[in-house]
Amino acid sequence: MKDFKARVEDFKKKFDKALAGAKDGKSLQELRNTYLSRKKGVVKSLLEELKAFKPEEKSKAGKMLNTLKNHVQKKLETAQKKFTAPETIEKKIDLTLPGEKKYWGAPHPVVLFQQKIENIFISMGFSIEEGPEIETDYYNFEALNFPPHHPARDDWDTLYLSDDLLLRTHTSPVQIRAMENRKPPIRIIVPGRVYRRETPDPTHLPMFYQVEGLVVDKGITFAHLKGTLEYFLKTLFYEKLKIRFRPSFFPFTEPSAEVDIECLVCRGEDDKCRVCKGTGWKEILGSGMVDPQVLKNVNIDPEKYSGFAFGMGIERTAMFAFQIPDMRYFFENDLRFIRQFTLK
Repeated sequence: MKDFKARVEDFKKKFDKALAGAKDGKSLQELRNTYLSRKKGVVKSLLEELKAFKPEEKSKAGKMLNTLKNHVQKKLETAQKKFTAPETIEKKIDLTLPGEKKYWGAPHPVVLFQQKIENIFISMGFSIEEGPEIETDYYNFEALNFPPHHPARDDWDTLYLSDDLLLRTHTSPVQIRAMENRKPPIRIIVPGRVYRRETPDPTHLPMFYQVEGLVVDKGITFAHLKGTLEYFLKTLFYEKLKIRFRPSFFPFTEPSAEVDIECLVCRGEDDKCRVCKGTGWKEILGSGMVDPQVLKNVNIDPEKYSGFAFGMGIERTAMFAFQIPDMRYFFENDLRFIRQFTLK
């Protein structure tokens, strides 16, 4: 841990030194790529190292990493304003000509909401896993207890590329790959794009974002699942949020539960609320204890280890949080919509 802390501080000093020598926007972009690139950036590389830490150390290391990330982002934003400040108008410019307006982009609300979710779980000691979007039938269905006759395997639900290859319908295959490649304890979240054969409407799209989570260790119980999700949802929304768990069924978890939160629009006081249909509750995610057969499929002894898993849609949760009526707004590339959102 001391070595990790020293390296984080060293990267911070190196960044400050490099920033002081930056002379233009191009050099700022190079610095941004070096430290914040989601593939090979310094922050991403350090994040991968968290997998090797003990659970009690991951939380402290994650906070150090968040501090470095926030430091880099704020310093770059300040420097960017300096290099984009209006230049002195030269006498040769014809001031009677119409001005040219510069249109600036903005972070996408789905990306911002995903980062917010990731930061909450990183602070709890979770690491982030990624995997292929083109999957095999085994990883997408068979290893997760979906039998051959399950309706999710039907062509009308799944986008098949061949008899065995398909566009993943959830990020659960990454959980299987993680359990195959490492031994417990495992504590990960898996954000990413998933695909289903859906007709676009206000609440459905053929491509959307999901984030799933997995914990596998000795002595994991439903109480750990409940405590983790309650902390996450109250941090994501607000501390006094009402939450309830309802029995449900998923092929890869047993027992399973749907998780509802109180309606953020009417708080259960409007029988005609369009969001919760007057129930006062809104389903937010699915969860459950990992089925013993799934653990056997990845050669983990279910008599020795147990775990829990959960999953939620990022767009749908963002819609609820921001009270956005139509999921299609996220992908219409309308800057008037995207500029309304800032990272808080």
